[in-house]
Parts: sequence; structure tokens; C-alpha cells
Amino acid sequence: MGRHGTIAGRKAAQDSKRAAMFTKYGRQIIVAAKAGGDPDYNATLRVAIEKAKAIGMPNENIKRAIKKGSGELEGETYEELTFEGYGIGGVAVIVEALTDNKNRTTAAVRSTFDKHGGNLGSQGCVSYMFSRKGVLLIEKTDEIDEDELMEVALEAGADDMIVNEDSFEILTEPSAYTDVHGALTDAGYEFVESEIEFVPSMEAAPKNDGDLKQLKKMIDILEDNDDVQKVHHNCSVDLESIG
Repeated sequence: MGRHGTIAGRKAAQDSKRAAMFTKYGRQIIVAAKAGGDPDYNATLRVAIEKAKAIGMPNENIKRAIKKGSGELEGETYEELTFEGYGIGGVAVIVEALTDNKNRTTAAVRSTFDKHGGNLGSQGCVSYMFSRKGVLLIEKTDEIDEDELMEVALEAGADDMIVNEDSFEILTEPSAYTDVHGALTDAGYEFVESEIEFVPSMEAAPKNDGDLKQLKKMIDILEDNDDVQKVHHNCSVDLESIG
């Protein structure tokens, strides 16, 4: 099962955080729409809209976010921030945020690390242990032909496809992510998750259950912060399985 967990675990985690995900994806749409409000001519916006629809975000919310980003409605200006540090047990953690208040977000992230046995570090302190990759996760079903899926993905520019117990995990370079996402969408495939992520090249894990629970709590609190878009880590244990 490993650090990626199961499809069922990922879906349960998404369902429990659906309201927070509306806020996060809304911000992604606002930022993407600054480069143009027509998804037919803005691939980044098109992907953001598709991800928002996949979690059930209402169309009105999506339209409002596009109008804010394109300037039709007055909206917030968001700044991209990346934080790096260590969680308990030496687990490397990278936090990506979109915020309209840098000081507020920085203070909240630092406090969360400090309160849960972590240590917020400087830029570059852990990112060398990760590679930036597009990761597209598709649930394995009887209807999906593995060879056909791989052919579509590779022809669109994917680097590799990993076959897990209950999923297909397609990896791309960040520059090829939108092309691969679009090709797979056009071919009728649906994603459990699709993001450009920090994929670890080395892993670590706390040595006892108490520390694992502390690490999970820290990451949960970070993910519940509206300013935080994504939390990446190199823990070798599936944290969603931790009670």
C-alpha cells in the first residue's frame, strides 16, 4: 500500500475535506484565469475547472472564480508561497500555498510545525529530495485496458505509468502535464487525483505509532488551512490509514 494509500482511502479523504477543496480549487481557477478566462485557449484554466467539477464544485462558483481572475469581478490577489521543513521523525515536508496575506500564512504554517514536533526550515532544505512531476491517478477497473491507457498517455508525452494494486499512476514532466491530462480526458478517462506534485526520491518514517499520529495531525491541520493548496511529504507510511 505504501505512502500513496488506496483509492478508497484517497476518496474518503477527499470527501471529508470537500468544502475546503472548493476554496482551494476556487483559488486555483482565479490564478489560472489571470492568463485568460476562456478555457479553450487556456489549458491551465481548463485543467483547474475539470478538477473543480470532479469534486462537485457548483458551476456558479466556478464562473464567479473565472470572472474574478479575468477581472470581470473584483477579486483578491493571491501570492504563491512554498515552505520547506521537517516533521517529527525526520519526514521531509513541502507546503504550497496561495494567499492574500503572506504574514498570516507564514505564521500559521510555522506555528503548526512548531506545535507538532516539526521544524520549518529555509528554501531548499528538503526540496532536493523531491522531483517535480505531474501525477495523474486513475482507478483500476475491468473496463480499462492497461495497454490502451499506456498508449494514450505515452503518445501525449507521459514519462511512465506505474501499475498499482488498485490504480494506474501516470507520471509526466510538469511541461507535459496539461497535454497528457487533456488527451486522457478526451479519451474518456476519469481521474481520482491529478496534480503537479513533489515526488520524493527518498523516504523516511517515524519509528512509533505516537509519532506517526503526531505527523498525521500536523499534515491534517496544514491541509485544513484555506491558504494551503497542497502538502507533500516523503513518509513511507500511508498516513490515511493512521487512526
